[in-house]
Amino acid sequence: MKKEAVVARLLNSQLARPHRESGKAFAPTNIALCKYWGKRDQELNLPVTSSLSISLGHKGATCTLRRSHSKQDSFTLNGKQRLLSSPFGQRLSTYLNLFRTVENLYFQVDMQMNIPYAAGLASSACGFAALVLALNDFFAWNLGKRELSILARLGSGSACRSLTPGFVEWQAGILADGMDSFGEPLMISWPELCIGLLILNEDEKPLLSRRAMERTVATSLLYSAWPDKVKRDLDLLKQALLRKDFQLLGETTESNALTMHALMLSAWPPISYTLPQTIAAMQKIWQLRQEGIAVYFTQDAGPNLKLIFLASDQKIIHHYFDKLEVVQPQLS
Repeated sequence: MKKEAVVARLLNSQLARPHRESGKAFAPTNIALCKYWGKRDQELNLPVTSSLSISLGHKGATCTLRRSHSKQDSFTLNGKQRLLSSPFGQRLSTYLNLFRTVENLYFQVDMQMNIPYAAGLASSACGFAALVLALNDFFAWNLGKRELSILARLGSGSACRSLTPGFVEWQAGILADGMDSFGEPLMISWPELCIGLLILNEDEKPLLSRRAMERTVATSLLYSAWPDKVKRDLDLLKQALLRKDFQLLGETTESNALTMHALMLSAWPPISYTLPQTIAAMQKIWQLRQEGIAVYFTQDAGPNLKLIFLASDQKIIHHYFDKLEVVQPQLS
């Protein structure tokens, strides 16, 4: 099935002329505690496994969408013009093709992000989620979160987890059309949980996540073990959330991330987003745990780490990582 067919099914007769002069929305970035790595359908961004994340409150993307009066799309990121031929411009323009309902309908998209772009902090996730919410506002679709989550997934898989705050499980689903694959909020509150953003390098990564994912699935002999690993980790994470078992949450999250990066190292050619300073930070975290300080990390497709700890330990964590930006997701 093509993306156009999914859009037509979800929007039906609602896909019409713009109803407003502009649309605007914010979407939080999300940090996967159990990772999404591998697709069963490239066209629809359907995952091999389910995944689980936590959204980061005020950290994310704000998208303002207007109708462009020129005969082409226009994109800015944090106030800087992005070329249509750039990877950023191409991804957005291709996605917006799904919603060009009348002749000569072009868009001006202004995206503001308060996280580094393409550096392993889920910028695509919050970017496409904010874009979908802005489109919903612009066209006055009045869609529910499930439908919006599916639309966001068509732009970036993990964007389906950035439509709502808090903990979200992305259901992998089994249907070929992907109508059962969306982000579903978990009604769990853990306000003491903190995420610390350890930004070690803000440069755009040389290999995009989707390309790294494709190579891993195609060439890693270890990948066949990944679905079973995810199934176990999802069960453990849900137990940890229900019991407020921080040690189980931290150990499972860190193990899941390290396994994903081991898969990338086993691909050919090997893939590594890890820098020497990433390894140094990991070793410091492991040393702190030996000293009785409860702190764990996760790492996405980039060199930067996200530290996981409880609010009661924030002061001591800050002592060892003075440049850490701390977010209490469910207090934001």
